[in-house]
Amino acid sequence: MEKHEHVRSTFDETAAVYDQQRRKLIPCFDDFYGVASALAEVETEAPAILDLGAGTGLLSSFLLARYPGAKLTLIDLSDKMLAVAKSRFMHMDSSNITYLCEDYTTFVPRDSFDIIVSGLSIHHLSDTDKLTLYRNSFANLKPGGVFINADQVLGHTPFVDALYREDWRGKVEASGLTEPEIAAAYERTKLDRMTDLQTQLGWLTEAGFSDVDCVYKYYNFVVMFGRKL
Repeated sequence: MEKHEHVRSTFDETAAVYDQQRRKLIPCFDDFYGVASALAEVETEAPAILDLGAGTGLLSSFLLARYPGAKLTLIDLSDKMLAVAKSRFMHMDSSNITYLCEDYTTFVPRDSFDIIVSGLSIHHLSDTDKLTLYRNSFANLKPGGVFINADQVLGHTPFVDALYREDWRGKVEASGLTEPEIAAAYERTKLDRMTDLQTQLGWLTEAGFSDVDCVYKYYNFVVMFGRKL
């Protein structure tokens, strides 16, 4: 619980500037979010979507551009991040969107979903919580539903992980962010509890997902996918 509280307070502090820094902190921004939203392929034009660790609603905004009639549930620990999301979606029919300020690792929904997504959040969880979340996500999907995790992963060897980190730092320091902004970004990495890609693909398969794959990868930025038959 203390770990979750630290995450919440950290993202409360960065809520106001989170979106404007994304392109500078995610070198592969367009592909990363573009692939994640493209994978959200379901038969209905008005899917029920759950966004885990939704933050400011950035990933959800890509999904809503594709499915304007979606029923959206955003869940996040940070009420300040969700306040930004509420502002982002203030034009939407309020009956189509639900905001939940709570811990998504223990969330038990009343209804199932067509699409469950997460963007740059699950890597803050312990391995035990990741596996539990993947199992819960499978249980909370409708048959034919899809799960998409756009996230960061640990390199599978120390050398590869160092390569990932060096590339990211080099691009961040050349991004135009100020020194305090870069320092704050580095400080937030202390919250990371990343796990390697192959382990997580195995967990998704173990949880029951079919057609599990890493559809996109740029150093440690990946988009994982699975569907429920």
